[in-house]
Amino acid sequence: MPSHPISPLDKVLGRLDDLDSVNLTILVQRLARERRLLEMVFNAIKEGILVVNPSGLIEYSNMAAQQLLGLKPADVGKAVLWRLAPDLARSLNIDPKHNLEASTAISREIEIHYPEHRYIRLYLVPFDQGDAKVETLRFALILGDVTEDKVSTEQRIESEKLASIFMLAAGVAHELGNPLNSLTIHLQLIENQLKKLKATGRAADKLSESLQICLSEVARLDGIIQNFLEAIRPKPLDLQEVNPISVLKEVLRVQAEELKNLDIRVDIALKGSPPVIMADRNQLKQVFFNLIKNAMEAMREGGRLKIHTRSDDAFVYLILADSGSGIPQEDLSRIFQPYFTTKKGGTGLGMMIVQRILRDHGAKIGIDSQSGVGTLVTLEFPQKNRRFHLLKDSS
Repeated sequence: MPSHPISPLDKVLGRLDDLDSVNLTILVQRLARERRLLEMVFNAIKEGILVVNPSGLIEYSNMAAQQLLGLKPADVGKAVLWRLAPDLARSLNIDPKHNLEASTAISREIEIHYPEHRYIRLYLVPFDQGDAKVETLRFALILGDVTEDKVSTEQRIESEKLASIFMLAAGVAHELGNPLNSLTIHLQLIENQLKKLKATGRAADKLSESLQICLSEVARLDGIIQNFLEAIRPKPLDLQEVNPISVLKEVLRVQAEELKNLDIRVDIALKGSPPVIMADRNQLKQVFFNLIKNAMEAMREGGRLKIHTRSDDAFVYLILADSGSGIPQEDLSRIFQPYFTTKKGGTGLGMMIVQRILRDHGAKIGIDSQSGVGTLVTLEFPQKNRRFHLLKDSS
């Protein structure tokens, strides 16, 4: 049988009993240098590296692993990994009360939520030092942070999905537009014939009334298609200095009659004048219109819509809180998905369009909601002139 090669270090360790105190000291110093070198090498690696025993006790961890999992240097040799990182245990289907067993290597992508929300590619492999006298089974875990790749991939998929929706919607609108155009032409011909009938004194009032209804309905359908296309078609931003509150008040004036009919009270609380932002005024109106319309539909008569602002050195925050029916927790993660709606007759495109417009502006939207209590929408706009705090030199 082939034998394993014996390293110079093995040879030295095999003669420990023959070493005097001076040579033993030299050996210890050499081993310490080797350890420091290996520590430097492992800490320079960007992937996290862990070594655990079958019970999950952490016997080694490099700096990258500590940062990924929120471990402390003091945890090494004392803490059980499955208790410190329960997301790992769940993803690997490991019971913290039971020991790991030797198996083939495991490779998978997992999601963790502490200390930060991340996606990690994990590789776990058992190894045995082959010492029959003591338990030497160990497990090496290699952890790679793939959050950035995962998020960029999801954004690309979402962009492709939205692009396909826009193309489909444009195609449907085009196909609807053709027969509408034909109908309009023929209805105009009928209208001309009716005028000739009237000129001859023949009765055509009823037919004329039906014709006008048809013409008005065709015009209404054409308007719906145009509005739909305007809503979903990405357009270049016409960025200007904008006071977001003045734009919001314009939208509220348009919706004032509807708010009055529903007996919905709107309270706007401002802390000074909010800083201006760079925005496309018309697209910003569309965002506010959709959000306020959603709030109105969620509230019964006598509801209340509270609006307030705040700002810091980098962002302007606009918060809208309604006293409506709220959004079920299971639906919160889906409200930006195309065609998802909980409203009867809803298109499921409104919030998708809102998110697209805000993203184009470099802005963000956050939604907190509780069924039966209401919904809080937070819009975060970058200020025109951001100010950043410089870290003070502590030396």
